[in-house]
Amino acid sequence: MPTPGFPPNTLDPEGTPIWISELATGDPNHILHVVRGIDPVEALEALDAKPGLIQPCVLPDNKPDEWTSLPCAALGIKPGTSAALLAGRIGEWTFVYDDSGFTHDDEATKALSADGRTAATSVYTINGDASLTFAVDGEQVEWINIDDLVLEEELPGMPAELRAAFDAAGTIEMDDLDPGEADGSILMRAACALAGLACTLSDVRRVPLLVVPFG
Repeated sequence: MPTPGFPPNTLDPEGTPIWISELATGDPNHILHVVRGIDPVEALEALDAKPGLIQPCVLPDNKPDEWTSLPCAALGIKPGTSAALLAGRIGEWTFVYDDSGFTHDDEATKALSADGRTAATSVYTINGDASLTFAVDGEQVEWINIDDLVLEEELPGMPAELRAAFDAAGTIEMDDLDPGEADGSILMRAACALAGLACTLSDVRRVPLLVVPFG
């Protein structure tokens, strides 16, 4: 599959959406949550962020070093002391980017999708493990592990909206992968495609952003 849902200059060389790789540390252990139908404050609160710590965010121009994410730098916190959650809304979808993977919880996507909403969570760990959870109306509908993902087998059984997101995500050719085999960044691309986040960091900077320390 090609990557029809991602315009030129919106993916890095590894196939990760470039706005995410430009937010992340050099060796990321991060999570992207997307949810349709609630605003960024509500999404952060659904993930158990403390309301009193949520603040408007202007991202710095650059990271101070390879171990500090841009949201972490915006908060002025030391890497490793807590996660930094960055939230914003583009169109109908709200995103929450967790720079340290602290919101990795089986119930998180269900909570975001409560009351008839649709949500997805893409996890990518420092060890290269990756998964995607898709939930509707408070119930998990799909859980996909990159190690078990065979696109030809999984795509036909997916809900139409999620299947369309994977079609848009496509696959990236890698020397160690067979043609059409799922690459390590496909789940992050699928979450972005689902939420219409085939964009650049400049696009993200143009929307009102919130940031909060977590954990």
